[in-house]
Amino acid sequence: MRKLSVRDLDIKGKKVFVRVDFNVPMDETGKIRSDVRIRAALPTIEYIVKNQGLAILASHLGKPKGKKDPKYSLKPVAQRLSELIKKSVLFAEDCVGEPAEKIVKQAKPGDVVLLENLRFHAEEEKNDPIFAKALANLADLYVNDAFGTAHRAHASTEGMAKLFEKPAAGFLMEKEINYLSSVVESPKSPFIAVIGGAKVSDKSAVIKNMLAKVDNLLLGGGLIFNFYKAKGYEIGKSIWEPELLEEAKSLINEKKIHLPEDVMVSDKTDGQGVNETVSADKIPNDRAGLDIGPKTIKKYQELLCNAKTIVWAGPMGMFENEKFAQGTKGVAEAIVDATKKGAITVVGGGDTVAALEKFGLADKISHASTGGGASLEFLEGQTLPGIAVLKDK
Repeated sequence: MRKLSVRDLDIKGKKVFVRVDFNVPMDETGKIRSDVRIRAALPTIEYIVKNQGLAILASHLGKPKGKKDPKYSLKPVAQRLSELIKKSVLFAEDCVGEPAEKIVKQAKPGDVVLLENLRFHAEEEKNDPIFAKALANLADLYVNDAFGTAHRAHASTEGMAKLFEKPAAGFLMEKEINYLSSVVESPKSPFIAVIGGAKVSDKSAVIKNMLAKVDNLLLGGGLIFNFYKAKGYEIGKSIWEPELLEEAKSLINEKKIHLPEDVMVSDKTDGQGVNETVSADKIPNDRAGLDIGPKTIKKYQELLCNAKTIVWAGPMGMFENEKFAQGTKGVAEAIVDATKKGAITVVGGGDTVAALEKFGLADKISHASTGGGASLEFLEGQTLPGIAVLKDK
């Protein structure tokens, strides 16, 4: 990695501001549904504690729209974090001003402080320089371990980082950069990208950037129907984006692109209707395509099993429903098999990682990215402000 890492900093006795991504899913009662993001930040937090630094953690949670809202408080996260690190976490009722300054002053090296939701202040998303300075004043050193927000130029991800001499990456950020860089800059061949999800608009930049690098590009999910339209096929009630028809037409003759040859269609999206597999050019008027078909699954599995590098972004169908999960599951299992044979396999995007977790396969690939939008922008070849601002080695 070309960026400074937390291990390059002298943290003993220092106050270390760590931007983490604790934007965890909560239920209506304020209970955490998944602590994956909290656990992902543990190596950096534990490293700082072990080396006698004071870890000052800051995150956003949900979309409180710049106002204090108890529904989006990070208090339950402080509770869960203290259980995971087996040590009490000092919680500040605000991320700036007296509540934050007081807690930080009381804390000692080896302690962990969690500040209240950054987005209770509208200045966070506006990257306000005065707010960034107030955050920076709490600490001696700055570490960003929130890859999921690296594509945002906010006060805590970009503005305040500029105020430190050596802004560095945490271990999770480092891992994300290493894996994503390796597949974008120096992939081993055969290199296959699997691109799915509902919309062409979300993935067209990734498709274009990947086309120049991959040996094969396998498409699935709702975005295939724009390509079928470009071929002149009828798509029944399947989703598509008419304004992006020309975009699909410009890509349709690319030899590296593989489209599903058969599709699972239904007259109901809840799985309770008439579900059948049809040829891609024979979708009935009253049906919608909801998954790739068995012939396509077999073909994609055969291509994936010999790959040395695989990037996967976007499910192959409505995997949340068991009836339409076979395509996503089949691709996931093929990617796991390739990983066992030594392929580097990287999965990005929230829905894709959720699918892996559903099938119990998230820990059986090389790397499941914690950043949905950030990993897609990285794969598009964009510069992410939260990474660009970190100091080069």
